[in-house]
Parts: sequence; structure tokens; C-alpha cells
Amino acid sequence: MDSIRDRWAAFRTSPYLPATILLFILSIAAGMFAGSYSYAMANPEPRHLPLAVTGQGDSAAFLHALDQRLKSSLDVRQYGTYAEAREAVEEQRAFAIVALQGQGVTLDIAAASGASVARLLAQAAPAAGTAAGVPVQVRDIKPLQPTDPQGLAIFYISLAAVIVGFVGAIQLNVHADLAPVPRIAFTAAYAMLGGFTICAVVDHLLGVLDLPFTESWAISSLTMFTTGMVFTMFNALFGRWAMIPTWGLMVVIGNPSSGGAVSWPLLPSPLGLVGRWLPPGASVNAQHTAIYYHDHQQPQPFLTLAAWAVTGTAVFLAWHHRHPTP
Repeated sequence: MDSIRDRWAAFRTSPYLPATILLFILSIAAGMFAGSYSYAMANPEPRHLPLAVTGQGDSAAFLHALDQRLKSSLDVRQYGTYAEAREAVEEQRAFAIVALQGQGVTLDIAAASGASVARLLAQAAPAAGTAAGVPVQVRDIKPLQPTDPQGLAIFYISLAAVIVGFVGAIQLNVHADLAPVPRIAFTAAYAMLGGFTICAVVDHLLGVLDLPFTESWAISSLTMFTTGMVFTMFNALFGRWAMIPTWGLMVVIGNPSSGGAVSWPLLPSPLGLVGRWLPPGASVNAQHTAIYYHDHQQPQPFLTLAAWAVTGTAVFLAWHHRHPTP
């Protein structure tokens, strides 16, 4: 018995114990990573889809048929004029406009509001019109930039900022024995430089997106700083196991629910609700609006990023002594 106790005591103080724990953590993380993305993106279906309706005529039959085709719950919002309905699209309160014109219907989709939603509507509307006995014309009133026809570039920009943001913080923790204030300063510095590089490569070097450069740079930098400070916060609280909550929050939950790859009306309800309040979703929303709806930018994504950044910084400053940098 003493031999077993001695071996267990030696194992507990050896590097083999954390290595063994990591074996299980990494295998679980891999499964959760694959599962979360598959759950969110493999078979997107509309759950709650806001539509603006305007014009003279009876839209009930067409909307009922469209709702059945999409197997969704359409959130129909009536507007007195087409201009009011268009403003709802510009403010991202509606994803499309059903314009009634005599005996026909014009469905104005907005690919820039959500490419996945626009594709579903464009596919379902003609069949719904046939079922309702109504001719349907489909137009795209807010197209994506031609160099990003699938609308995924914004997701990749935000994904880069999120991942490099907390990976940078991990590297600072491992390789630089910095006091708290210099560590925060270096996190801000690589966030500023990294945000600039992301936007310069995507816009000027590759020409994938025509960005509002200064605003997109600010959003990318704020995203990188925020995710860096989230890891730094968890590092102060949990030490070497900080990667577990960071990975779970940013990668397993945050990125699939961000609305970047699959628009939020097509996400499973829990993800659609929480996504915009996490840093990846806030980053996607801010970039998306800056690029396509610049005159209607909302404060919510910036406040979300700032709240996470301030919280992470405050917790780190208050608790950094628990797990000092090695």
C-alpha cells in the first residue's frame, strides 16, 4: 500500500498528471468543437424571420404558403409605405420586403443582411407563389460585394481577430514575464497592429472586401484586445487551465453563434439569442453594419465588446496575484 501511495504522490507532482488530464480535455474539446459547428451550421432552418410587408393587396395566402415552405415562424411587420419598409431593412429590423402590387408580389431580399436567409427566401418564394396562385418577382435590393458572393469574408475577418486575440495572450503569458500594466499594454499593442494587418490584407492586398478601413480596423483591434483580455482574465482565475473556458466561450459557443457563417434567424434558438452578446457575434455585427449599413451603425456590438474588455481587465488587475506569470 505504501508503494502505491508513494507512486501516486510522485505522479501527482510530476508533469504526467497535467499531461494525462490534457489527453481527456483535448479529446472532449475536439468533440465539442465539431458538435457545436455541426449543430449550428449543418442544417440551418429559419426559426424567427422578420419580414416587412407593404402595398395594397391580400398577402395572407402568399405569406402562409411561404411560411409552410420555410417551416418557420414568420414575423410579419406591416408598413404604410415602401420607403418605411426599406428603412426597416436598412436598420436590420427586417430581412426582406414583401411588396404587394395588384395581383402580384415582389419579394425584395437583401443578401447583405444575411446571405443564407436571402438564398432560402429566393428559393422558397416562387414555389410559395405557385401554391398561393400569385406571381412572384424576386429582387436583391442590397447585394453582397461581388468579390464575396457567399458573404463569408466578414466571418473570417472576425474569426481571425478572435483566435489571434486570445492566442496572442497565451503567448504573452508563456514567453513574457510582464507586470500587469505592461501586459495589458502589449495586449493592446498587438491588437492594434493585428487589426491593421487583417484589414490591410483583406482589403488592399487581396481585394476581398472594400472596407471602411478606419472603422473596420478599430473593430478588429477591439475584438483582438477583448478576446486577449478574456483569456488573461481566465488565466488570473484558473491559471494554466484558462484555455478551457476561453475555448468554450469563444470557439465552441461564440463563433458558431456569431451569425457570420449562418445568419441568426437560421440558428438554433439558444445560439441565436446568446450569440450577439459574446465577442465573436458582436465583432461580426459591428463589421457587417460598418460595411453594408454604415449609416445605421448600432452601439450594441461596441458596448458588448467594451464590456467584455473592461470586465476582463478589471478581473485580471484584481486577481493576477493568484496565478502570476511563470
